[in-house]
Amino acid sequence: MGLDKTVASAAEAVADIPNGASLAVGGFGLCGIPGTLIDALWQRRTRDLRIVSNNCGVDDWGLGLLLAAGQISRMTSSYVGENKEFARQYLSGELEVELVPQGTLAERLRAGGAGIPAFYTPAGTGTQVGEGGLPWRYATDGTVAVASPAKETREFGGRQHLLEHGITTDFALVRATIGDRHGNLVFRSSARNFNPLAAMAGRVTVAEVDHLVEPGELDPDEVHLPGVFVQRVIRVTPGDPAAERRIERRTVRQEGDV
Repeated sequence: MGLDKTVASAAEAVADIPNGASLAVGGFGLCGIPGTLIDALWQRRTRDLRIVSNNCGVDDWGLGLLLAAGQISRMTSSYVGENKEFARQYLSGELEVELVPQGTLAERLRAGGAGIPAFYTPAGTGTQVGEGGLPWRYATDGTVAVASPAKETREFGGRQHLLEHGITTDFALVRATIGDRHGNLVFRSSARNFNPLAAMAGRVTVAEVDHLVEPGELDPDEVHLPGVFVQRVIRVTPGDPAAERRIERRTVRQEGDV
């Protein structure tokens, strides 16, 4: 691959993602989600996707689009409370779900991207996270078809810790505010959530950027994620509805409130 990692369109950038692929997807709620790339996958109807992401969007946006179309078979997440279709598919046995403590999920992605196969953490000790038995998939009759296994434990400093495995995926989809043609990325404010970690975990990482600049324009001290972790870059088309920044839960002051 040459140093110029830009591709012409989101459709081209995701064209080789096959059915059954595993993907790490950046974003937190609807903040910093790679909406253009998600939309391109939705339009391709790529199926049986195994996705690692903090959450699964909402019913009509983000990863929720893929979920509603039946394109996701497994989710590894830490929070899924904003999506009714997610709950329906999970409880009916259509979707397999691995729930992971949020900090552990972040570290598993970082570890996978850094080449660390596993690590110990105290998070989850004394719970079903460590002891096993969490329902990963239900049967159609409501019984548990697949449950989480027990995790290896070890004591450090008089405290029990769980062995957690690093996560790597076939592909990763992320969104940044600025990127150059070499794949160096800058994230804006809270959109720098799971995006750098997801990018590190993907064997092939695709980044959509709001602003594409030439190599050398970014001060090295400004770069949040170096281009070594990124294989493809697309520029978001201004005004593209798929790239809209939606608010997950809008709260406004009522007339008369102090």
